[in-house]
Amino acid sequence: MTTVVPNGASQNTYLGLFPIKVSEVRVHVMTEERPTGPSERRESTRETASAGDLLALLRSGQAATRADLRRLTGLSRTAVVSRVNALADSGLLRHGEDLASTGGRPPASLELDTGAGTVLSLAVGRSRSQVAVFDLGGTQLAASEVDHEIGAGPDEVMPIVAGQLRRLLGDETPPVLGIGMSLPGVVDPVRGMSVDSPVIGGWDGVPLAPYLAEVADAPLFLANDANALARSEFLGHAAHTHDLLVVKASTGLGMGVVAGGRLVHGVLGGAGDLGHTKVPEADGRPCRCGDTGCLETLAAGWSLVARLQEDGRTLEHVRDLVALALAGDPEAKQLLRESGRRLGELLAVAINLLNPRAVVLGGDMAAAYDVYAAGVREAVYARASAFATRELQILPSTYGDRAGLVGCAALALDGVLSPSAVDARLARS
Repeated sequence: MTTVVPNGASQNTYLGLFPIKVSEVRVHVMTEERPTGPSERRESTRETASAGDLLALLRSGQAATRADLRRLTGLSRTAVVSRVNALADSGLLRHGEDLASTGGRPPASLELDTGAGTVLSLAVGRSRSQVAVFDLGGTQLAASEVDHEIGAGPDEVMPIVAGQLRRLLGDETPPVLGIGMSLPGVVDPVRGMSVDSPVIGGWDGVPLAPYLAEVADAPLFLANDANALARSEFLGHAAHTHDLLVVKASTGLGMGVVAGGRLVHGVLGGAGDLGHTKVPEADGRPCRCGDTGCLETLAAGWSLVARLQEDGRTLEHVRDLVALALAGDPEAKQLLRESGRRLGELLAVAINLLNPRAVVLGGDMAAAYDVYAAGVREAVYARASAFATRELQILPSTYGDRAGLVGCAALALDGVLSPSAVDARLARS
């Protein structure tokens, strides 16, 4: 198994939404570039468009027929036929239904063969990991979650999730083309490892691809958990806006930044690390990162749980706190609202700096959305400028508890179906 860096600078654009059902999660792949219009794409791909570029146009919905492909790329009829045949021979492309005719023979549609392969999705958390199998069209085929010891290392967690993935795959599943995975903290997607994660000690510097080698001979695509959550929103709220902040409020606090239609990573991959920003109210309070004064010491799930435990309450995880709040427990509700307010005070600075169209709240604490969002709104509208909040929306995560899995699936699909990956596949066949 190899580890592959996500194609963050690719020009392939994926637009649109599928209908969402509880039993069927459908995803498109997001782009980290602002979507280009047909005229721009024609200029950039004329006479040079590869088979992978054509598949990207078909998947995006910009093209549905050979004639569309010729119009958008400027390729000759012969060149388009040759590339389409290569995609069909590889199993990635199939002929769909005939479309309405404007005169003469009705054109046959072209579409991705979603059953030609699968991708695996793996979202690892502090005490729970979620796993799933998706087809190439983004339909969730199977999913489950596994609990593990809080703070367990990769030698304990990865064999468990690998075994669960094998069980989900079974014997009849199409070949696995890629694996999308997320971890809390800062990750190195090139080496496929965590580099700075105070949430899950013992993971830093450990290559993760070898643990999955027996599950599938497929590339691993790794992302930070907040960025995976943000990727899922390219299939939801971000389909309608190019600028938003996606908050993951769970055991820890993190944020994915989407600016100008791009997911912002930062120089070292640490963009959006809200939780370990110093705030005066936390001065001197020890944080699990080893420093003091971080926002997490006041507002992260782990600090709220610790506060209730000190009061003699029996709970182990922030999900227990959320369950109490949803059941009407006044202390739990107050803690969640206070956490939202603390987060909102810092979020207001980011809103003034970046002027997003929306703030999306996800993660375990956002499951008690009305309570948590009330605290966020209170601080944001009190501290951010009137101009920055004039059209601001505060929204719940589109995919809720499944957002991490959807984001990881999008990450893998973006990798294995990018034009360069498709062209490399055809070159090997």
